[in-house]
Amino acid sequence: MTTTFAHLGIPEPLVRTLAKGGIVEPFPVQAATIPDALAGRDISGKAPTGSGKTLAFGLPLLVRVAKANRHQPRALILAPTRELAEQIKRELTPLAQATGRYVLAVYGGVGYGPQKGALRKGVDVLVATPGRLEDLIQQRSVDLSQVDIVVVDEADRMADMGFLPAVRRILDGTAKRRQTMLFSATLDGDIAVLSRDYQHDPVRHEAGTVEPESVDARHLFWLVQHHDRVRHTADLIEAAGRSIVFTRTRHGADRLAKQLAGLDVGAVAMHGGRSQSQRNRALQEFASGRAQALVATDVAARGIHIDAVASVIHFDPPADSKDYLHRSGRTARAGATGTVVSLVTGAQQRDVRRMQKDLDLRVPIEAPRLDAIHNGGHRMGDPAPQRPRRDAAPTRPADRSERPPRHATNNDNSVYVSNLPWDATSDDVRELFGRYGNVHETTIITDRRTGRSKGFGFVDMPRPEAETAIEALHGSMLNGRDLTVRFARPRQFNS
Repeated sequence: MTTTFAHLGIPEPLVRTLAKGGIVEPFPVQAATIPDALAGRDISGKAPTGSGKTLAFGLPLLVRVAKANRHQPRALILAPTRELAEQIKRELTPLAQATGRYVLAVYGGVGYGPQKGALRKGVDVLVATPGRLEDLIQQRSVDLSQVDIVVVDEADRMADMGFLPAVRRILDGTAKRRQTMLFSATLDGDIAVLSRDYQHDPVRHEAGTVEPESVDARHLFWLVQHHDRVRHTADLIEAAGRSIVFTRTRHGADRLAKQLAGLDVGAVAMHGGRSQSQRNRALQEFASGRAQALVATDVAARGIHIDAVASVIHFDPPADSKDYLHRSGRTARAGATGTVVSLVTGAQQRDVRRMQKDLDLRVPIEAPRLDAIHNGGHRMGDPAPQRPRRDAAPTRPADRSERPPRHATNNDNSVYVSNLPWDATSDDVRELFGRYGNVHETTIITDRRTGRSKGFGFVDMPRPEAETAIEALHGSMLNGRDLTVRFARPRQFNS
């Protein structure tokens, strides 16, 4: 029998409100957590973003929370970022209205006036970032002594951002007899200490955790030239659809958004250096489809839920495996699928392979192939792809038919050329190599399903002239790309 929210003990008004939004069946983390939360138990939940944890704590919180007095909220949800705080408020507000409760989010980057005014009238559920909340406490605009339900969301991110001392001070100011729910992608280290100090006999749930078999995104790692990354990013967005692109710095995000716009890709930048109104506007343009790409720093890796993000692109590699998961979690959320593409330069390969090992992500770093966006890639935990034995017979002759049969003379040699622009044609390549001798045949390798270039090809020409062409063209630029040009290695097959 299918579990429903009503079976879990959620009252009818909330069930109806969920159904209006198309939510009728709980996710695993919700089904596991809600009964204990309704019973008032302390909870340690190991759950990633996109697993449905906001409703896992939000629904029982709204069922149990009492009405607040002025300046004295009864429930507190702590979040590490403005975006996550605002998202939680948006998700809970229609549900709170169904129960006669009021939700407010307070965070920095905006004026104090409206926040203080709302607290003066009375706020039942307060969603807050630690910094702004401590400011309001010091200004005597909020008193936490009546808070008897606390949620610490994204606790591991709190630790990463240095917020745990503030979180401890805030928890110390709440009611001694309270329910404390803690959600995190990890429950060890500092998070385990926080649980030990502030929770009583917590029940632990790990439904929806980031295990390799539960991650639906397909991961690709492309070996690219540094100056080709913008073009590759534009091609990826065009092929995949709505995408979030991550850069290392704020300046890099602004620059890339402008560069993408110059290639007719609608892009908006979002990072900590922008005002809250600018960040909100960027999110609205991206969520509405007016912008194809959201270019962001790691500030956006947590707490932003936008439906139907087709791909995540790591323009700059993340600092570590944890940041890789946080960024990549923007796609393939809540059972959907998505693609994650990392652009890797030669100098970055060693660090990226180390990160792959940490993630149990057995993915080759290979030449870009746009067709892999829809029919390639690897999931976390997948076995490493098997390399064909060099002396093995081809499994299907059609594999060789992508390149038409050659009829070269004994004096001809085949030259391999790669990193071609996606729109390069055989005529373009013939013209390029024809400057150095007689070209007998040119072939651009294309995908049989899409008809698009795979970015490499072959040129047949007499050996002396081929040597001249290789010496002149290897490392040269064609439409902004560094060409790789060398003699093709003959493929050996058993008779």
